[in-house]
Amino acid sequence: MFEELHRRAVVADAHNDLLTAVAARPPKRWGSFFRERWLPQLRAGGIDLQVLPVFIDAPYQPEGALRQTLRMIECAHVLAEENADRVALCRTGADIDAALVQEKIALVLALESAPGVGASTELFSTLHRLGVRIASIAHWGRTPLADGSREDATGSRLTAPGVEAVREMERLGILFDISHLGRSGVEHVLELATRPVIATHSCARALRDHHRNLSDEQIRGVAATGGLVSVAFVPDFLTDTQDKVHVDRIVDHIEHIVSLVGADHVGIGPDFVREVIADTTPPCCEDFADADDPSFTFPGMEAPADLPQLTRALLARGLPEGDILKIIGGNLHAFLGAHL
Repeated sequence: MFEELHRRAVVADAHNDLLTAVAARPPKRWGSFFRERWLPQLRAGGIDLQVLPVFIDAPYQPEGALRQTLRMIECAHVLAEENADRVALCRTGADIDAALVQEKIALVLALESAPGVGASTELFSTLHRLGVRIASIAHWGRTPLADGSREDATGSRLTAPGVEAVREMERLGILFDISHLGRSGVEHVLELATRPVIATHSCARALRDHHRNLSDEQIRGVAATGGLVSVAFVPDFLTDTQDKVHVDRIVDHIEHIVSLVGADHVGIGPDFVREVIADTTPPCCEDFADADDPSFTFPGMEAPADLPQLTRALLARGLPEGDILKIIGGNLHAFLGAHL
């Protein structure tokens, strides 16, 4: 039964760093590597809509951040052009719908923390011209725009350029992503926002007290903007006990958020970190993480091909089919369709 429901769904993933792995290859291999390594995974998982974050690893920062940002965006365009019969890089909701009608995977470009922008917020206009439609302004640490969640102790809000970034992104139609932003920064964005915001890969802090997760109040704040909270599958965000790393723990977080704001404001942003790290060559992630780190090890839910197991777990928990269709992709599809 779950297989039929998963096939019927529009499955949409708000966060997969596969572009990091593809861009680590020589440019002449970008299209073929994506086709050989990643496209089968996306197809096996039934993914119809994939957000592609541009994540800039530490060895490129700060001097090479903008260059690597542009290189990864070029990589996205190349892999889409060389696989135009299978995927489409989309700039608008109409583009997404057209791709789905043609049975192609719709790809949407995002920036993760935007280190290539720095305080030069006018560059968001340039990046928008290149196809970027979602962006966050911090990762783990401090940027010229805001503090990431690992800096929560500072209690800092957005900087003046950070406030300008919110305004500029809203003007351009780039959706603001609060994932990774520090607690006070999230609250500041929710005060400023005049358009819906998204958390592309975050979990519920009430179930796991991790700085990367959102409080109940923040989750309600995102929903109040008309926004979406996409649940991450990173074990360390889901539980502090390794023996509880199970697909049912993802469902726990989904159910908690649904209980707060309803099924219309919940999606998925798995962030299959372990697979990307294992698939990446230096210098990209040589000092970032170990693929065998238990924080990234999630038996049974390690790659896009495993996504049907989430549908099965949601059904087993008793969620209505209509809500499941929304959560595993319908909400993100509708959200991007309405706001891009």
